[in-house]
Amino acid sequence: MSVKLNFANKEAAISAPLPPCRADEYEETGWGVENFGEDFKKLTINRPKTTGHLVKFDVKYCGMCHSDVHIVLNHFTGTMYPIVPGHELVGVVTEVGEKVSRVKTGKLVAVGCGVDSCFECDMCKNGEENYCRKGGQTHTYSAKKTFGHTGGNLETQTFGGYSKTMVVHERFIVLLPDNAQLAKVAPLVCAGITVYDPLRHWGATKGDRKMTIGVAGIGGLGTMGIKIAAGLGHHVVAISSSDRKRELALSKGAHEYVASNDPKAIEGQTGKLDLILNTISAPHDLQVYVGMLATNGTLVELGGVLTPLPLMQFMLAFQRKSISGSIVGGMTSLQECVDFCIKNDIYPDIEIVDATKIHEVYTKLDSGEAGGLRFVMDIEASSKCSIENCFKSLTSPKSK
Repeated sequence: MSVKLNFANKEAAISAPLPPCRADEYEETGWGVENFGEDFKKLTINRPKTTGHLVKFDVKYCGMCHSDVHIVLNHFTGTMYPIVPGHELVGVVTEVGEKVSRVKTGKLVAVGCGVDSCFECDMCKNGEENYCRKGGQTHTYSAKKTFGHTGGNLETQTFGGYSKTMVVHERFIVLLPDNAQLAKVAPLVCAGITVYDPLRHWGATKGDRKMTIGVAGIGGLGTMGIKIAAGLGHHVVAISSSDRKRELALSKGAHEYVASNDPKAIEGQTGKLDLILNTISAPHDLQVYVGMLATNGTLVELGGVLTPLPLMQFMLAFQRKSISGSIVGGMTSLQECVDFCIKNDIYPDIEIVDATKIHEVYTKLDSGEAGGLRFVMDIEASSKCSIENCFKSLTSPKSK
């Protein structure tokens, strides 16, 4: 028997082989997948040279997000191969372009899920580049370079943080204090901002009232939601499909725990929650969560469910309830999120790994076995691995 990570939608995968490195680029090592269905391996990619507003930094750590698994395996369709994933980067600045004003060499920085946007629309001007009107921000990897601020060959795709270095426009740099704990900070620029930005948008970061906030789905994202919501001073209700994660949720700061398979527990929360952060990424019954919303309450969809979820509309109408969505955050919110978490010592629970663990980590994330952990790749340690030792096949002996 073997365990295999499941690539999907082969007909919707995009083959985008790299052309030769240009004079305005340099070659760099990354860890990725060259073609649909293949194993991870060391790849040579092209990064832009540091000019203008570009900032180059040595990547020290990069978080390994569940979204990486979905994108590498083409679950969302449209993945561009070769692909080097990773959108939770932290490191040390080594070069800056002649027009850079925000950061200097030697400083600690982070980069999250976006590396470019139009800079011109009202959303970009408001610091919400993630909602850029001209097609959304450019994702850190496996994305077309639509707006032209990334440097290098604009006909090639972006490459992420499973790589020794990164080059990015200074607008998309998150500034870190000199004493930042880099490995712990890495997941903040994805998991942290994913839950922080909706809290910010729906008024939970203002400090003018105490809210009752539900967090549905107690994995790596949900536990981060519990920590931040509790850190903001709110009453937090953790919600999971069974009683299995009760101890975990309460240990991360939840004040109450509700198992959604327990009708009495659900009934006890009817009409009580001002806001629910729904991090569940598998098909589920939305009506269970809508019923727990207070009048004017909002259920915010954060999980990547790929199938439609049915809902009785009258459940919304009679108490003016809402369902909304949110996707990471713009640079203003992202910097605020990282500053808040560092100041208040709020971090995800992490496990540091090197490239030899890529398959093991992806298997855990794809199967839901990761629990509340966020995995973080040590790039320097990975760079010291030989090719023979670094990469396991996408098939491995099934664990007993």
